[in-house]
Amino acid sequence: MISDIHGFSLALHTVLGDVLRHGTFDHVVVAGDLCEGGPAPTDVLRRLQAESLPCVMGNTDRDIAAGTRASAMAAWTRERIGEDGVRLLARLPFEHRIKPATDRPEDDDLLVVHANPLNLERHLDPDAPDHAVRELIGDTRAGAIAFGHLHVPYVRRIDQRVLVDVSSVGTPKDGDLRSAWGDLTWNDERSRWDAQIRRVDYPIDDTIEQILTCGLPRPEKLIKSLLRASY
Repeated sequence: MISDIHGFSLALHTVLGDVLRHGTFDHVVVAGDLCEGGPAPTDVLRRLQAESLPCVMGNTDRDIAAGTRASAMAAWTRERIGEDGVRLLARLPFEHRIKPATDRPEDDDLLVVHANPLNLERHLDPDAPDHAVRELIGDTRAGAIAFGHLHVPYVRRIDQRVLVDVSSVGTPKDGDLRSAWGDLTWNDERSRWDAQIRRVDYPIDDTIEQILTCGLPRPEKLIKSLLRASY
């Protein structure tokens, strides 16, 4: 599972290469925030389409599609991806489900969403108390929930579910300037999902060159934010 590419195509190519190196997966799903915020939004959409990867909607995808994100970066992104890209973002579903086996109940599903099972905005914080996490999960039926949005990767078990923040491909925010992705495997013997976070070295020099030459607004600010790798 990958998430929060944010228009960083070189990071996406690197992560997908790492996914392939770790084996053949039945599914590779993208948990939203595909193209706004980085230097190559069109390249990102093209690669995702070329690989036929299922994607769910992130909050920036929704806002770019609706034209409600009022920033120079959003306007630049919308112009770059064009009407075809806008329509693609607008059609993204809220969630994607994967069954571990056809005879397993819905309670065992892997649910992929952007931020949480109820909306596109509120973080599932790794340090949130259990009751706050349960509030954002609600009565969701799933054995595992994979998501992004916060850009701080972690694995956490609560009650009978495993929660996995798999992000971020494009803009890590946990102080570690490496891209992250989530490796989830159904454990048939234990009837549960096992998960781990994998990290990949960021193609930083080539990405900086891409930022400086692509024409996006305020490139120096974006480079500084990328290198800081934190909020």
